[in-house]
Amino acid sequence: MADMDLENIRKDIDSIDSEITALFKKRMDKSLEVAKYKKANGIPVLSDKREKDILHRVSEEIGEPLDGYARLLFNTIFDVSRSYQNNYLAGRSRLSALIDEALSQTPDLFPKKAVVGCQGIAGAYSQAAAEKLFAVPSVMYFNSFEGVFNAVEKGLCQYGILPIENSSYGSVGAVYDLMQNYNFYIIKSLRLRVSHNLMAKAGTKISDIREIFSHEQAIGQCGDFIRELNGIKITVCDNTAVAAKMVAESDRTDVAAISSKECIELYGLELLKRNIQTSDNNYTRFICFSKKLEIYPGANKMTLILSLPNIPSSLYHTIAKFAAMGINLTKLESRPIPGSDFEFMFYFDLEASVYSRELLDLLGEMQEGPEIFSFLGCYMEAI
Repeated sequence: MADMDLENIRKDIDSIDSEITALFKKRMDKSLEVAKYKKANGIPVLSDKREKDILHRVSEEIGEPLDGYARLLFNTIFDVSRSYQNNYLAGRSRLSALIDEALSQTPDLFPKKAVVGCQGIAGAYSQAAAEKLFAVPSVMYFNSFEGVFNAVEKGLCQYGILPIENSSYGSVGAVYDLMQNYNFYIIKSLRLRVSHNLMAKAGTKISDIREIFSHEQAIGQCGDFIRELNGIKITVCDNTAVAAKMVAESDRTDVAAISSKECIELYGLELLKRNIQTSDNNYTRFICFSKKLEIYPGANKMTLILSLPNIPSSLYHTIAKFAAMGINLTKLESRPIPGSDFEFMFYFDLEASVYSRELLDLLGEMQEGPEIFSFLGCYMEAI
C-alpha cells in the first residue's frame, strides 16, 4: 500500500514538473520579448529594482517555511533569464572571436624547442618541469616569480614555467597573487612528482646540522622530517636550488639544504637522506604560459579569474551556472584584491572544452559583465 501511495505521489510530481516546464518555456519566451524591447530602446538587461520587487512579492505570497527556497529558485530563474537576454543582445562575443583565432593559428603539435623562463637557478624543479614539457628547452633563469612573468610579457621568453600548487602543501599563493597583474595564457600544465633530499658538504653528518636552507614549499612538504630533528634553524630561500648553492658556497659545515637530487652533483654536495617529503605521492603542478593564446589539440582544462559582487549567494550562482552545463569544477582558489576592503578574486579550474558553444556564450556574458573577468586559457595537463 505504501509503495502504491509513493507511486501515485511521484505521478503527481511528474505532472507538476510538466506544468513547470511549460511555464518556464513561456517565461523565457517573454524574457526574449523583453530583450528585443530593451535592444530597440537601449535599455540594459539588468534591472536590480525589478528583481527585488519580484522577490519581495514571491516571499509574501509563499510565506514560511518556503520563502527562502522560493527566493533561491527565483534568483536562479533571474540568472538564466539574464543569460538568455544577454546572448540575444550580444551575439558572438569577443572571447569567442579570440578563441576561434587561436584555434586556427595554433599548430597541431606542441613545440619541441623554445626559450623558457624559470625561477631560480640550475637544478630547480622548474627546470625539471621545462625538460618534461619540451624536448629541447633553452632555459633562462630569473630571481623571482615576477621576473618570469615580466620576461614573457616583454617577449624575452616565449614561455614561462611556474609552480602553482602542491598536493601536500597547497597553492603557491605568491604566483596566484601575481596572476592578477599580468596578461598571459596558460597553454599547458604538468603534474611533476617531487622527491626532496637533504644534502650538505662532504663529511657532514645529520647530527652536525644546525641550520637548513630551502624554499618555504619544500620546507612545508618535509615538515615531519624537520620536526624529528629538534631545534634546527630553518632559513627560507627563494628556490631549492639556490639553497643548495648557498650550502656549497658557505664556509660552515653545520648547514644543509633540502633540494632536488640533481643539485647534489651540480653543486658538489653529499646526500644525507633521500625522499624526506612527508608524502610519497608528492606532486607539484606547474603551469606553462605565453603572451599569446595557444590552444593545442586535446585541450580539456580551462582556467578563469572572476571577481564577484559582495552579496549573498553570488559565488553559489556562478558555480550553479557551470553545474547546470555538467561542467566539473576541479579547483576554486580565492585571493584578496590588493587595496580592497576584504574583497576577493576567484580562480576557477574547469574540466571544459572551447568547442562547447553554450559554455562560450556563458563566458562571453561574464566577460561583458560589470565584474572583473579573465580567460586564462584552455589546455591539457601532462603527467
